[in-house]
Amino acid sequence: MHTIIMMSSGILLLLIFWGAGYFTEKTKGWLTAFIPVWFVITAVNMAVGIYEAGYTFLEELPIFLLLFGVPAIIAFIIKWRLSK
Repeated sequence: MHTIIMMSSGILLLLIFWGAGYFTEKTKGWLTAFIPVWFVITAVNMAVGIYEAGYTFLEELPIFLLLFGVPAIIAFIIKWRLSK
């Protein structure tokens, strides 16, 4: 359930960044700024899973890659489509 909440949060944050870019007319810049922000959030989530929940790094790594990768790929696809 936590993975679904985090994934939804990432997509919601992406939409917020996209909307901010739309209103400031700098959409590509905001989509690019989303990537490091989301990386830090998912890295903190991974650290909490390791230190608080007791999972190992190798157990958390696939979840981290999924949580970071899906919204990041969506951001890259949106940015690529806006470039056309």
